Amino acid sequence: MKLIILFLLIDVLIIGCNPRSDKNQTKIFLKEQTMTNTSLDTIVLGGGCFWCVEAIYDRVKGVEKVISGYSGGDVENPTYNQVCSGNTGHAEVCQIIYDSSIVSVDELLKIFFSIHDPTTLNRQGADEGTQYRSVIFYLNESQKEKAEFYKHKLDNAGIYSSKIVTEISKFGKFYSAEEYHQDYYENNSNQGYCKFVIQPKVEKFEKIFAEQIKSK
Repeated sequence: MKLIILFLLIDVLIIGCNPRSDKNQTKIFLKEQTMTNTSLDTIVLGGGCFWCVEAIYDRVKGVEKVISGYSGGDVENPTYNQVCSGNTGHAEVCQIIYDSSIVSVDELLKIFFSIHDPTTLNRQGADEGTQYRSVIFYLNESQKEKAEFYKHKLDNAGIYSSKIVTEISKFGKFYSAEEYHQDYYENNSNQGYCKFVIQPKVEKFEKIFAEQIKSK
């Protein structure tokens, strides 16, 4: 609740802006859509297992597409097994393509800081390793400034008992994860991890951000 109240106060301080997309570093989906929708933008976020992050952002009003994948490392075209080794430098992330005329990057970041613990280094729950680190890969300076703003404000407000360790780095390359990872929660909702780890996170999101859920 403290987190939501702080976000409401921060809203009063923010002046809206229209960040420019880096069209050269986004997926084909975004490039194709810009012909008809110039308000599409992309951000890449990691908050532990990408199945959890994908399941939540898939439900956000204004989000056009969510792709699970890997970013931040130095191994090209990594496999899931390679990333799980913790030796590639990559994090499990989601590339979130959104309509900025419907949902702002501010709203996406508020959700991000609310759906995982940004104070645990290289770990979310039982998922441990650098591949599960909390990270924001920004595609333009506006996204960078907003990410740093929220991180700074949350730390200063003492919302968490520990300092936020979320990495804020410039986006480099994104590698889409294997097909069976895409829409994992939707396709495997009865699986143990989905029921006991992802579902509670989705329910928490739907309770806190009820007005930002897509209509079914």
